[in-house]
Amino acid sequence: MAERGFPKAEFERRVAALQARMAAAEHEALLLTTAADVFYVTGFLTRFWESPARPWYVIVPASGDPVAVIPAIGAELMGQCWIEDIRTWDAPCPEDDGVSLLADALTQLVSAGGKIGVPMGLETQLRAPLGDFERVSAMIVPRSFVDGTEVIQRVREVKSEAEVEKIRATCGVADRTFARAQEYAQQGVPLERVFRDFQRVLLEEGADWVSYTAGGAGQGGYGDVISPAGPRPLAAGDVLMLDTGAVRDGYFCDFDRNWAIGHASDGARRAYEVLYKATDHVLAHLRVGQKARDVHAMFVKSLGGSGANVGGGRLGHGLGITLTEWPSFTPMDQTELRAGMVLTLEPGVEIAPGVIQVHEENIVLRESGAELLSTRAAPELPVLR
Repeated sequence: MAERGFPKAEFERRVAALQARMAAAEHEALLLTTAADVFYVTGFLTRFWESPARPWYVIVPASGDPVAVIPAIGAELMGQCWIEDIRTWDAPCPEDDGVSLLADALTQLVSAGGKIGVPMGLETQLRAPLGDFERVSAMIVPRSFVDGTEVIQRVREVKSEAEVEKIRATCGVADRTFARAQEYAQQGVPLERVFRDFQRVLLEEGADWVSYTAGGAGQGGYGDVISPAGPRPLAAGDVLMLDTGAVRDGYFCDFDRNWAIGHASDGARRAYEVLYKATDHVLAHLRVGQKARDVHAMFVKSLGGSGANVGGGRLGHGLGITLTEWPSFTPMDQTELRAGMVLTLEPGVEIAPGVIQVHEENIVLRESGAELLSTRAAPELPVLR
């Protein structure tokens, strides 16, 4: 397993990369409010984000180290991270929940008329009350908030070798858990119990937590990949799919595996075969400099050439501190693929009306092409007896 945490130099590298992007965009600061972005620049890792009662702020200035403006309950943990300027208030405080403290910090760090980047685009959110954000905006005039999406996304989408090793380790957790499928997935076992035991084994194999568990089961395939598990027992002829977003040391894996229960129908075997072939095609031809939409086109060409009915939606995405990151493999996404991106390849086909099969692997894109981080799935649909 990869060593826990990161050295200070890793965070300094990230901040320097953000500051270079900020300078090019003429932003004097970057304001971050989400768990993923705060973790990315500080190493502050906690499940306490599940509580929506308190906002958290980290400011990346044009030069120098980040500044944390956070509830006092987080001071001890943030103090174990690499940054030193930690400003706190007793929260929740309905009258002034960090508003004045944040406004004062921004006023100190940003010149009059300066621009402050805040992620505002696709796949971003403001994890703070909108009313408080508007109050801060008024208090810092003539400074202003502008869209900082490009700054954070273009930096985060390319992973360092240290990050790649984190994701590889998390993929290893899922690999070992999938290899134990016969222990928890058998004919007659209710799907909801399979889901619970799947999560248990993920924890046994080294996951810190399991933020996402999905899947499906049905005769020859399944109807969707996001529904909660129900009480129906697995039956002979079912295809079972399990998908996980397990987390280890702050980084996700995200890939699935399929099995036939008892025996596999010809249609299920054929769907698995064309998905496997299409994934092999993309693994062989994925290159730096392509667009995200080019990957979608490669999948469609391979699947269509095999006579398959291509499933709707995107056919893969970025991966890292969050379960899904940019880009998306759709016909519309023109994001350029760069070395160091960690991506999922996720083709799907419709076998019959309302019956689908999905296949997924995790990779890192190198200058030489794709490198698997998940262990490649079996070339033929496995059968659980």
